[in-house]
Amino acid sequence: KTKYSKLIFRKSNTVPEELHQMVQEGFLTLRKHDCFFQDLVRIKGKDFLTPVSRILIGNPGCTYKYLNTRLFTVPWPTEGYDIKYCSPQIQDACKALIRLNDYLHIEAVKALEGQNFFETKEIKDTTVIDREQNFTTSLTEKGSVSKDQSSRCVPEDDYVSLRNRTSYNVTLLNYMDPLQMLYLKQEPYFGMGNMAVSWHHDENLVERSTVAVYSYSCEGSAMEESDEPKPKGRDPAVWHVGLKVAWDIETPGLAVPLHQGDFYLMLDDLNMTHQHCVLAGFSPRFSSTHRVADCSRGTLEYIFGRCELALQNLQTDSDSMALSLKSLEAAVVKQVEEIHNEVEFEWLRQFWFQGKRYLKCTDWWLKPMAKLEEFWKKMEIMSSLVLSEVGKKEQIKENRKEAINCFLLVLTERQRLRKEWTAR
Repeated sequence: KTKYSKLIFRKSNTVPEELHQMVQEGFLTLRKHDCFFQDLVRIKGKDFLTPVSRILIGNPGCTYKYLNTRLFTVPWPTEGYDIKYCSPQIQDACKALIRLNDYLHIEAVKALEGQNFFETKEIKDTTVIDREQNFTTSLTEKGSVSKDQSSRCVPEDDYVSLRNRTSYNVTLLNYMDPLQMLYLKQEPYFGMGNMAVSWHHDENLVERSTVAVYSYSCEGSAMEESDEPKPKGRDPAVWHVGLKVAWDIETPGLAVPLHQGDFYLMLDDLNMTHQHCVLAGFSPRFSSTHRVADCSRGTLEYIFGRCELALQNLQTDSDSMALSLKSLEAAVVKQVEEIHNEVEFEWLRQFWFQGKRYLKCTDWWLKPMAKLEEFWKKMEIMSSLVLSEVGKKEQIKENRKEAINCFLLVLTERQRLRKEWTAR
């Protein structure tokens, strides 16, 4: 209650049976179609394959970046988007995950409301009662909270923030069979046993957003609960989530057993103030980890906007059709060249580096990637136009020097990154 109050744990019998069935079938379908992949991530300048296999599913055009690797969503069925899946079964799996996403969103709103209610019930007065009416109405209109849910006390200005911090836009699915792993690290501080995932904070999330995790371990009869007394400490056959206070090994760590269909929520700032790890059991396990990814720089809409901004500096002569630059101002050149680098290294190379694997589910990303490549080609032309312009004798010395200096910096960085990506 004092150190882990923002961890909410729910047993599988609280989740509708129909939802369990859909989601668990979805997991097995994706596994059968080989849609889980180990990621090549970069830690301290070195590349490692993750022991856990993953796939990202979520809003069309959304990406999620962790450990210098950008994952691109397999889009779940979304109104207004034409998404062709490789098979009806994969479509059903994505449909099941958006259903789970909606369910976990509602649960997270309830849990956060519950906490707010608990913290502010002393100041209940007429204005607060009005506000909670607004809050519940607003959420119900958006189809997020069931009609019969009792109103709770949430200040008006918090409700938008509450929605934003629970509206999951992606889920990162994980799969691991511990028996296939030759070596698993031991948990170093509390003797919790084998770790599937070491201590970490989830990165690239909207600040103070909730993380929701649904767990499905494929427990056979051998794994079922028995009446025999358990050894002291955790049962090594059962998967657990471990939590600790960040940078603190004096406060006892927590290990919560995860059985088939259980889920937990890390509310508010728990992901920032605490670290978590995953402790391996004996059986294979899937998990669906729903997040509010910080997409401020990670959506197609964002990167297309950046490209349009860069290409504003390119003009075509109406007679000769020759291309030229509108401005050679250092600030303009620098901005265009930085966007050029962003398109190449944050998008094109990140995608093609391990992007062919997405074709097992859908070809949705191919069109936008082709469009980005066209933009990139134009930016390559723009780089060579800068070079030929600064080479001209009639350029004013000061302007020329300034343009060369900022251009050279970005170009040097481009060269360095191209070598790094070739090596990867």
